[in-house]
Amino acid sequence: MKTKSIKQTVAFTDSPDEVYELIMDAKKHSKFSGSNVKMSKKINGKFEVFDGYCHDYNIELEQGKKIVQAWHFDEDGWPEDHYSICSFQFEATPNGTKLSFCQTNIPEHKVEELKQGWENYYWMTMKSYLAE
Repeated sequence: MKTKSIKQTVAFTDSPDEVYELIMDAKKHSKFSGSNVKMSKKINGKFEVFDGYCHDYNIELEQGKKIVQAWHFDEDGWPEDHYSICSFQFEATPNGTKLSFCQTNIPEHKVEELKQGWENYYWMTMKSYLAE
């Protein structure tokens, strides 16, 4: 299976700790995503987002600086035993936070759909939630 990667950079007006917590705190994540979320804050701890559509485990966690997770997507064309690695890097800027996101090992036929999904269901909804 051919795979590709996604790289995106997003600016937030909130601190790196606030943006980090938005992803890692199950209640906050649930509020911005409008879905059920389970989120361990431990290495090798499990997570489920979007009512279990995306799930698996934490690889590396550094408060306000970095999240690395193995993701599995329950959808057609995503092999049962296949994981994609998602990395979120948080950097303080004079205006808030620069989030550098990278997702690797994505089945080639899912790349465009996931690019748009991160924009629509994460970055835009996170910004809306933080603006409230």
